[in-house]
Amino acid sequence: MKKTFTLIICISISIFSYSQKEVTLEDIWQNYKFYPSGVPGFKSMNDGEHYTTTEKVEGEIKIHKNSFESGKIVETLLDSDDERLSKMGSYQFNLAEDKILIATNTESIYRYSSKSIYYIYNTETEVIKELTSKQVMYATFSPDGNYIAYVFDNNLYVYNLKWDKTTQITNDGEKNKIINGASDWVYEEEFALVRSFEWSGDSKTIAYFKFDESDVKEFSMDLFKGGLYPTQEVFKYPKTGEDNSEVTLHLYNLQTKRTRNLKFEKDYEYFPRIKWFDNTNPQLVVYGMNRHQNELDFIITNTNGSNRVLFTETDKYYIDVHDNLRYLEKQESFIWTSEKNGYNHIYLKSLDGIETQITNGDWEVTNFYGIDSEDYIFYSSNESGSIHSTMYKMNINSKLGKGVPMTKTTGTNKIAFSKGMKYFKNSYTDHNTPPSITLHRTSDGDTIKILEDNSDFNETLSEYNLSEKEFFTIETEEDVEL
Repeated sequence: MKKTFTLIICISISIFSYSQKEVTLEDIWQNYKFYPSGVPGFKSMNDGEHYTTTEKVEGEIKIHKNSFESGKIVETLLDSDDERLSKMGSYQFNLAEDKILIATNTESIYRYSSKSIYYIYNTETEVIKELTSKQVMYATFSPDGNYIAYVFDNNLYVYNLKWDKTTQITNDGEKNKIINGASDWVYEEEFALVRSFEWSGDSKTIAYFKFDESDVKEFSMDLFKGGLYPTQEVFKYPKTGEDNSEVTLHLYNLQTKRTRNLKFEKDYEYFPRIKWFDNTNPQLVVYGMNRHQNELDFIITNTNGSNRVLFTETDKYYIDVHDNLRYLEKQESFIWTSEKNGYNHIYLKSLDGIETQITNGDWEVTNFYGIDSEDYIFYSSNESGSIHSTMYKMNINSKLGKGVPMTKTTGTNKIAFSKGMKYFKNSYTDHNTPPSITLHRTSDGDTIKILEDNSDFNETLSEYNLSEKEFFTIETEEDVEL
């Protein structure tokens, strides 16, 4: 009896193993069997109570308005079968949220850069207006929603929605020579920066980069686009030790239509970021770096051109450029993250240079999300394990206190907050679990609704002979655990 029972088990296992499919290239690249579902176009609206999502159904493009509290659709803002919108990519609202700027026919250039045909959709009149007839780069609403800035043929433009008028800000743009408002290859690859202009909070000024590539040597590359022969692309590409672009910073005033050139006491090799502090008198923050990228000056610049270095960070090897910068007008301070103590942590800095460390420990802050009206900051860290990402909250006045975990799943939690931070979306996954996307209240972290559990995708995976992933650690000669 025992032998018979064992034989049945062996046969069952053999049949089960035989029934498992093997992964093929066709299933990966042609049938797209291994792509989990998401929540397309998720974007918080200004009231903090609603979010938008996109849907494509039988040639129709839809943008839905959803309730954070229920996770249900409450209104459809766009429902169009207009052929011009059939290849919709990204979209953005103006301040009043009565106009939507839609990118279509997007074409990649390098790793992050792209160009698109843009349309402006009026949600009240349902009229679709073309921004330009050609592909342009990085069209962006001004904070007040009255203007759109964009880059075309290496020049910077501003479109006035009220007067239906376009102003060309720069005129010297030229391929492989001068770039205004977009980045060169170095900034895109080394700093992930492609849009090199920023609106001030009062919508009166645009700060932008000018890249002079004249002395940068050219590089040619064959591109295979489906034809019998490749096409050749020639672009400026500085190799190690060769000349980089000469980069300058400029402020364009929309009221006076004048441009101010910014001057600095030091000769910086790179300006990897510019950010506006949107207080009553907007100030531009400029990161200035040396070529070795191990010294960073934090420069504050007024719109009249005067500037000062607030602080300098140095490292023996390398400083990682990040976007973890938030101005807190109530405190006249700002949030900043730094690795200067060996781990990436959050600091509160005043405009007088006074610094307070907020988080501390032998772990890294991996994302900073913001601060709410009650002075709670929200961030993700790997405190629970080097391969995990957990979201925490902490009062900014706690001074090295303990963060409170807000996500209840162990693995990777990718967070997107509502405006005002009352709600958040969590996309949870681990090495053996496809993404599960859920809505939560920030007050207690409780789940409001499951937006996508990828149950169908899980069922598809179960049909294949896939190995379960396992992690392990090793210790180096220096007693460092990896």
